[in-house]
Amino acid sequence: MFRNGLLALNYLKNNWLWLAISTYLILGSYLLSVTYSTPYLGIKLKEENGQWLIIEPYYKEWANKQKISAGDIILEIDGNNINELNIIKYDPVIRVAKELKFLNHEDGQLIHLQIAPLDIPEQFLYIFFLPACYFLLSLIVSLYLYKKQKNSSLINLLTLFILTVSLAYVSIGASGMLDSVGTVVNRSSMILCLVLLIHFLRNYFLFLNLKWLFINNIKIIYILPLSIVSSFSIFSIIHPFTNTLFSIFTLWLFFILLLIIFGILGIGYSKYKTPQLKIFLLSIISPFLPFLFLFAIPQIIFHKYILSADICSLFLLLIPYSFIFTQLTERIFDMEYYITRFRHYFNFSFAFTVWLLIGLYWITDLAISRMTEIFFFSFLSLIALFYFKEKIDYHKRKILFSTKGDYIHRMYTTIDSIGRVVKIEDLLERFVQEVSLHLEIHHVYVLTYDFHTHAVTSTSKSKEYTQNQMDEVLLEKLCLGDIKKTEHFYIAFIHQDVNYKRILVVDHNKSIYLKDEELLWLELLLLYLNNFIENTKMVEDLLEQLKHMKEADNNQLPWLNKLLWLRFEEEKYQLAQELHDTILQEQLHIAREMDVVIHAKKKTNIQMKLSKVHDHMIASLNDLRGYCENLKPPLLDTLGLNAALEKLIQKVHKRAEFVLIYTIDRLYLEDERLNLMIYRLFQELLNNALKHSHANIVEIHLLEAKEGFEVNYFDDGIGCKMDEIILADSMGIRGMQERVRAFNGKFSIHTNIGDGMSIRIKVNEREQTKSDGYNTYHRWPTPSKQLS
Repeated sequence: MFRNGLLALNYLKNNWLWLAISTYLILGSYLLSVTYSTPYLGIKLKEENGQWLIIEPYYKEWANKQKISAGDIILEIDGNNINELNIIKYDPVIRVAKELKFLNHEDGQLIHLQIAPLDIPEQFLYIFFLPACYFLLSLIVSLYLYKKQKNSSLINLLTLFILTVSLAYVSIGASGMLDSVGTVVNRSSMILCLVLLIHFLRNYFLFLNLKWLFINNIKIIYILPLSIVSSFSIFSIIHPFTNTLFSIFTLWLFFILLLIIFGILGIGYSKYKTPQLKIFLLSIISPFLPFLFLFAIPQIIFHKYILSADICSLFLLLIPYSFIFTQLTERIFDMEYYITRFRHYFNFSFAFTVWLLIGLYWITDLAISRMTEIFFFSFLSLIALFYFKEKIDYHKRKILFSTKGDYIHRMYTTIDSIGRVVKIEDLLERFVQEVSLHLEIHHVYVLTYDFHTHAVTSTSKSKEYTQNQMDEVLLEKLCLGDIKKTEHFYIAFIHQDVNYKRILVVDHNKSIYLKDEELLWLELLLLYLNNFIENTKMVEDLLEQLKHMKEADNNQLPWLNKLLWLRFEEEKYQLAQELHDTILQEQLHIAREMDVVIHAKKKTNIQMKLSKVHDHMIASLNDLRGYCENLKPPLLDTLGLNAALEKLIQKVHKRAEFVLIYTIDRLYLEDERLNLMIYRLFQELLNNALKHSHANIVEIHLLEAKEGFEVNYFDDGIGCKMDEIILADSMGIRGMQERVRAFNGKFSIHTNIGDGMSIRIKVNEREQTKSDGYNTYHRWPTPSKQLS
């Protein structure tokens, strides 16, 4: 029963997003349906001699088509006499209406107007269509982030921030219509998104190891603003005359929180000079610039804006997505690559769009506002065209770039072919064969010049060279990968060391011309070949040292001694760093506290101060004991392996948020070193589970085998890609593999994104033949789950 409760809590904790998504979908769907069902008009009124006159309609173009103008007298709204609507008295605006009856002030004509939601295109576009698109985009991005970056506090806050900004934007229409739910959601989400941003910045400061510059108790920032705004919103629904007052209050609170965010980023950047904070600051300021320069300043100076406030406000919605670029660099995608490629598209598109607009202005007589629309449409269309053209060109590259096949595929096959050779002579011969085959040129060879004997050898048996011919080739100043064309052949530098210089020669006989794609393929291949030669030389040198190892006075190689010494020094440095940052700092703090007690003038409360110092000393001693146990588990020598593992698992139980299922068989091992090895394996596996797995269930089993033992591990956590384990320089996985390999054991691991991780280790103590170890990467059967 208790385990079921733990599983339920862990399930809710790890599936918090689905609760947020459900709330988001319910509220968003309701708000969009409210916005679509009733047209928003926004017609301002004023009372004069008991009549309500129109001051200014919000949608002027639609109003002109319906013969609505300033000075017209409103008589009825949705069949109700306007004087009977109390809301108009303290909020003189016709916000929503499906039916209007008004008196034209010019000709005295009585007009009865029916209004449908789609009658006002601007209202449909800016209040319904664009918010609906942003609503779906935010949902897709949130699900994508959740899938790619599970259980990351920064990503979780960023996801909630995106959803909250989206709700604030979607609720504008319903809030403007004075819908109760829309009003509460709009005001609350406006404040909540900034509170989430402050929380995000706090965690980001900690992530960058910077001191946080604001309130540490983040709960206060959530409780105070949100409780006040929510209470005021509900109060304004009950008492509508307070609606305007509380709207102004919400805007002021929004402005104050925004200033706090600017202050945190500005002060943080000026104090720490961290580029990440500069990027954050620019990502918040930049979306405000279009509103400032395209609407506010032109409206103030020229009384005519370039872009309307509705369009300029759309740039503010880029703020959440700018944080994705700043936060997820190199995690989900290569941001630098996309920015560089976008800059490339931007330059071409901007230049051509300006040229197009100059031509249109010269040929036609278009208004400035119309030219602006054409500019944005053409500019964005060209960027999209370049992007899709690049995608299509990549898929059609066989037709566009080569009549002989796909050069990328040929590169892979060539590298795979020459990479299988283990001797330099065979490597050069295989390289010549591949180049001759793919370029369809028979006269391809490698010249090797010996600096000591000044002899020239070639991979071609039919070609002989004089010294003068070779001087011309060898004196060419070629950099690595460069290819130059001479009168009779192409030459390229391959490799050079203290003994030899190697050059590729391709005879073209004035009749063969290599295309740019072929030269690029050859250039990349030369770079790989140079690395292959260097690696092959290193392997040959190591094999030569091992071959003559027994002849040396010392049984160990110099490079091996150096490697071991460096590993020992690295371990000592890490231990010293840990002790310096923890135990030493605690001891210094205790010493300062004791110094304060010794030199205190007032002798009151001495007992309480000494008690506090005593508690600090006990905590420091417990930390020191923990370090000693990690370095050399005391129970391992006194009570044996089973007792030491039981204590280790008890420690993990106290810290773990997952359900731990384990089995420990009693082993009878002749080699006592295996006990320490098993303990270290358990220690590393459980530490990885605590730090990285984010699992609900973790299983670890120590099982007795016929001539040894097995360790089976399984978790249902987030897992990772097998390629990342193979390529990563992870001391954890690599350390376990080295320990198992040292005892001629077998180590198998399987993992994938979202599939958890399973590891099986098998050691045969009776095996006397020393092997190179076993290290495969394939699926091992999941161990049977036994409850502890």
